[in-house]
Amino acid sequence: MEFHPSQVPVAKTFEIGDVESAALAAEEMVEMGFEGRKDGFKVLMPKEKRLAKRIGYAVTTGVTAGLGRTGQKRDIRYWTYHEDDEHYAIVLVGAGVFNELGL
Repeated sequence: MEFHPSQVPVAKTFEIGDVESAALAAEEMVEMGFEGRKDGFKVLMPKEKRLAKRIGYAVTTGVTAGLGRTGQKRDIRYWTYHEDDEHYAIVLVGAGVFNELGL
């Protein structure tokens, strides 16, 4: 069977409706950390293409910058996909989880 991001175990799901909330979610993910985890994080965004792009950019750059700022490894993987009729989703995991689960 082919890999799909929905198969990744998720520690916490963030439902985000605006860019400001995206920055807060990214900070929380950085605080929780990616290293040593056997799961990842999911971000649900409204299926409004322009807003979803902005939220996705804010989350991915916020997480990467936050990890670097706190001295953590910035080696993460993420996928964006259609979650359902009302949401896009991003799943973020550390590279170790990706390799450990054979994804």
